[in-house]
Amino acid sequence: MKVYFKYISLVIFSFLYRESSAQQPLIPHVYAADPSAHIWPEDPGTIWLYTSHDTPGTNTHKTMFSYHAFSSQDLVNWVDHGRILSVDDVPWASTMAWAADAVYWKGKYYLVHCMKERATGTTRTGLAVSDYPQGPFVDAGYINGVEFGQDPSLFVDDDGTPYLYWGSGSKCYGAELTQDLRSIKKGSLVDLTEQLFEVFEGPWVHKYEGKYYLSYPGLPGNKWPEQMYYAVADQPLGPYEFQKIYIPKFKKHSGTNHGSIIPWKDQWIAFHHGSQLSDGNSACRNVLADWLTYDKKGRINTIQDPKGLGLAEKSKVTVFLEAENAPLQGGKLEGTRLSQKKTGYSGTGYVTGFDAKFNYVQVMVQVAKKMKGDLTIRIDAEEDFHADVLVGPRVLNKEWQGMLINKTAGWQEIRFEDVELDPGDNMIRIQSYQEVNLKVDWFKVELKD
Repeated sequence: MKVYFKYISLVIFSFLYRESSAQQPLIPHVYAADPSAHIWPEDPGTIWLYTSHDTPGTNTHKTMFSYHAFSSQDLVNWVDHGRILSVDDVPWASTMAWAADAVYWKGKYYLVHCMKERATGTTRTGLAVSDYPQGPFVDAGYINGVEFGQDPSLFVDDDGTPYLYWGSGSKCYGAELTQDLRSIKKGSLVDLTEQLFEVFEGPWVHKYEGKYYLSYPGLPGNKWPEQMYYAVADQPLGPYEFQKIYIPKFKKHSGTNHGSIIPWKDQWIAFHHGSQLSDGNSACRNVLADWLTYDKKGRINTIQDPKGLGLAEKSKVTVFLEAENAPLQGGKLEGTRLSQKKTGYSGTGYVTGFDAKFNYVQVMVQVAKKMKGDLTIRIDAEEDFHADVLVGPRVLNKEWQGMLINKTAGWQEIRFEDVELDPGDNMIRIQSYQEVNLKVDWFKVELKD
């Protein structure tokens, strides 16, 4: 599998249920919602989450502009790969990056997302592509034949047939996709609305013991908050038979809910979201995860009062950002450039070109609340040099200015402890005070409580 980050903590935890609530939220440092979970065929030991992102300090979903990717090998230690796609990087879109999904298809990774189209104001189902599961993703247009394509999810059946599901405003649709994923296959569109009791939005399909399970957020009695429902069918496009609510209302829910269901090491997990991190603010949500079980007849057992996975008191998160991806992830290369001449780098290359005073590379770290972390930067410097390492929103933290950084013996890591991060976008920059043969490989922030 072509994964190009090297920081992974390998810790083995026993998969035992605990009565006390733990790991709620699952991702404790950033406002994230609509989790789409996947295990890619080339790396069955890693679980991936693709989420939308809620902007701190707002009280509306209209300020959602980007998506994140997270990965873990043990469900406790998580890597945040940063912003993987933004409205700013999609030429046809203007705003409202709501729920997304992902798929590995013919050697590429696709982010299947939704945004408002600039020309019409319609919500389109977009595609973005990457060679790597963690992105960043590059716009590939939108899927033709989808009307008001909000909250898309993509299910690939055992025979390799791709199906798209989407819906909002008490409507739900499904269709087979063409093999290039660019269009709905003619004649395959199905309106599933009447088959799904109290459906509102956000469909997701998984398969269990030969049956197709369509889960979705619904409105009981047409009243908020949403609860999670499911229906079952013998075919991917139905007809579906409604079963029941499997995640009812719970403490510190958000007005919405949205989720995915996948198997993990002989168990099943239901991912969804709530508002524990924001203490009940429905516009600032967080990822939740709970064990999901079935009875002998294949019916999903109700998850009452979600308690979390219970593998640790709290998940641990490291933000890992490849320097060369900075322009696609909210950062910037100022006078610097990508290179691949020196071996030993991770990712697709490294940043060099510190040929003039104050040339820099800058990456972005997003967090929900004020917190601290230890910053590590992997560099190669052929001589001693003076530089700024600046951290904060709009790069205001000037604690490490004009510092002397010693030459390295090849690739080495420099570390800065207790870096302060503020809610929202934090820019981390390393810039030279002089012309220097400097190479920057990656940035890592190990977040603290």
